[in-house]
Amino acid sequence: MPLISVVIPVYNGEKTIRETLESLLNQTFTDFEALVINDGSKDATLDVVSSFKDSRIKVFSYPNSGPSASRNRGIALSSGEYVSFLDADDLWTPDKLEAQLQALQAYPEAVLAYSWTDFINESNQFLRRGSYINVTGDVYKHLLLTDFLENGSNPLVRKQALVEVGVFDESLTHGEDWDLWLRLAAKYHFVAVPSAQILYRVYASSSSANVPKMETGSLSVLNRAFSQAPSLEYLKPICLANLYKYLTFKIMQGLPVRPKSLIAARYLWNAVKNDPSLLQKHAIRPVLLKIAIAVFLPHRIVLRLFTQDNIRMLTNVDDLLMCVQLEPF
Repeated sequence: MPLISVVIPVYNGEKTIRETLESLLNQTFTDFEALVINDGSKDATLDVVSSFKDSRIKVFSYPNSGPSASRNRGIALSSGEYVSFLDADDLWTPDKLEAQLQALQAYPEAVLAYSWTDFINESNQFLRRGSYINVTGDVYKHLLLTDFLENGSNPLVRKQALVEVGVFDESLTHGEDWDLWLRLAAKYHFVAVPSAQILYRVYASSSSANVPKMETGSLSVLNRAFSQAPSLEYLKPICLANLYKYLTFKIMQGLPVRPKSLIAARYLWNAVKNDPSLLQKHAIRPVLLKIAIAVFLPHRIVLRLFTQDNIRMLTNVDDLLMCVQLEPF
């Protein structure tokens, strides 16, 4: 029986699943099973997976049900003492499983080990580093402020803890991983592996498409968490400010267009409303400039402006993430 079960949900992942599986098979820790949960793919995903002749890879196919249902199916099928999740377009560094397993074995009170994340594009080029938070023990307040695990491909979890707190909430279309991490953190300790071991892929074509759904899902997660921990209500303004700073950043990535810039203005207002000190930060100026350009100028002029390097530099919104508050009071 393998020690670790790696659950890999995939839907139409023919372009990336090979590299993802290679990053798994290149792990320095080898006692694992790879449960590929094919979520009704209509492309050549199964052909790519079947080209791997490794007995640790097992494939299960179902009608399309979404990533949460696929992860839950993988958990139900898993036989390992530990479970990890790897999305079909993300990558791991070779030492990821070994380092996280060692961290959990060294800290028996913890049920989840997490590492740091770097963000990459479709060509595997580095885009930006993640939050690089290093918190071990009771992390619940920190996790309320922001989902510092940052993606579902990050943690290694003791399976028994999932049995006790439950699996992914399939009613949530966004934020379902944050919801599960919070439920785990409410009862158990986490342990950090301070090394960038997850390469999370970001697609330029979809950078803002799902942001309104992300807002809805994240608000549901926060409202549920605060309803179960009313003594932490004092943290809610910080949590909301952090959420809306991130949503503003997310929707304003890339070329600005008027409809999403109007949404960004609302997000930014919610961020300022919950954290008025943001008005004094330099990071807000590029955001305001980018929104103004998209809202008040004809789109043909916007297109022309954003071919210029100096305009792209003046409207770079990345520094807004530096305004996210990572420490509770």
